[in-house]
Amino acid sequence: MNGGSTSASPPGQWTADELMHGKAGDVSPPTSPNGSATTSGGQKKRFSMKAMRSPAKKSTDPLDWGMPGHLTKEEVDVFMKFRDEVEKRGGEFKSTVYSFSLIEGEAYCLTRWLRARKFVYDDVIAMVEEATEVRADARKHEFYPDPVSALGCGPSLFMHCYPQLYPGKAKNGCPIFISKPGVLNTDAMECITSLDGILKFHWHVMMHDYKQRLMEHKKAHPDFCNFQTVTVIDLEHLSTSQLSKRALSIVKTQTAIDSVCFPETMNRTLVINAPRFFSMTWGIIKGWIDPRTASKIELISSRKTWEARLRELCDEDEIPSDYGGKGPATTSALEKEYAPEGVLQEHFQLVHVGSSGHYNVAVPAGSEMEVTVWSRSVNEVIVSIVDENVKSKVFVGGVTFTHTGGTGDNDKPSSLLLTKERIVGPAKTKIKFESKAGRFSSAGNYFVSCSMFDKK
Repeated sequence: MNGGSTSASPPGQWTADELMHGKAGDVSPPTSPNGSATTSGGQKKRFSMKAMRSPAKKSTDPLDWGMPGHLTKEEVDVFMKFRDEVEKRGGEFKSTVYSFSLIEGEAYCLTRWLRARKFVYDDVIAMVEEATEVRADARKHEFYPDPVSALGCGPSLFMHCYPQLYPGKAKNGCPIFISKPGVLNTDAMECITSLDGILKFHWHVMMHDYKQRLMEHKKAHPDFCNFQTVTVIDLEHLSTSQLSKRALSIVKTQTAIDSVCFPETMNRTLVINAPRFFSMTWGIIKGWIDPRTASKIELISSRKTWEARLRELCDEDEIPSDYGGKGPATTSALEKEYAPEGVLQEHFQLVHVGSSGHYNVAVPAGSEMEVTVWSRSVNEVIVSIVDENVKSKVFVGGVTFTHTGGTGDNDKPSSLLLTKERIVGPAKTKIKFESKAGRFSSAGNYFVSCSMFDKK
């Protein structure tokens, strides 16, 4: 899934009149994030050309600005010029514009780029050229179709450190995206991957995961054209100490790609469970943001209020149970989606080792366990696995482990599979770390990954 050929013409070309007034007989485009284009009786609304041409009926919703069916004559002129330039250049330029494939449709795809630069033609062209350059290296690697190769570790490890998921669809058809930066564990993340790995994985998510979700929904619902997300940013547990340089680098790495290469893909964002310090800061930041963008972002601290708002935007079955809906909880949804093949359950733990450290894990009857350790620490430790209660019972003897690579942000960490033979349950294990530098030293952080399999 490398972007595909864009030599063909996109489906559903719109005339200038349709771009200004809408298509007769078409389902109303889902521009507003406040719900689906349906009447109270559940019937889909359809455009009335007479009504759309009436100045009294012209939408004044700022979220309709720049959308197909709501353009001014001047904006249509820029649209047509941009369309001609995209077709004339073709190749990588066109592939960049139609990054989600031609199935998005010309009108909705091109207006995404135009809105991002307020229909200033030269700025739009410069943006596409920049995006083409930004994605050039990733495209050579087909946008990293294998997430394990991209990250350097299993995606389930990454999701444990920084939970992010698409649990369902909003009422307007847009995918729901939930991100939990409030529990982003940068120390654990540093043990398992690099900023370069996070960058590659984000390309994978956008061009293989998110893109596939959009295409599948479009195939099932041909009228769906709004390739955007309803996003929930959960700041629960966020503290000022978490806003480290590395944490901000991780978020910046992802948003930098999205802002240039995937413009106008935010339909609505709910920032929930915001701590007081963030709420105060947001009041200042909001004044710096374009009013239209700011109108898409809602900051809601009250759980009762944001649950109600989510139900306005999404059906209950599409909302995870831990967010007030009837869908699977986010933890179980992530486990189901990202657990490696054959793995029944995973346990993760970040262990800070001073002179020593440990992590206890029970292996259920009928299961067997693999244990892998990850770190970026250059201090040597001795790692062993013993019985939690019978110290003389050793599952894995002392193994020396240290990071052997570089220590830069883009250098990969080291890992070691401790269990050459799986530990068979039932067993209560203790994974022990002993620093070789002495009792008053600090060896560093070690991430432990325990995978449970059916007993063979």
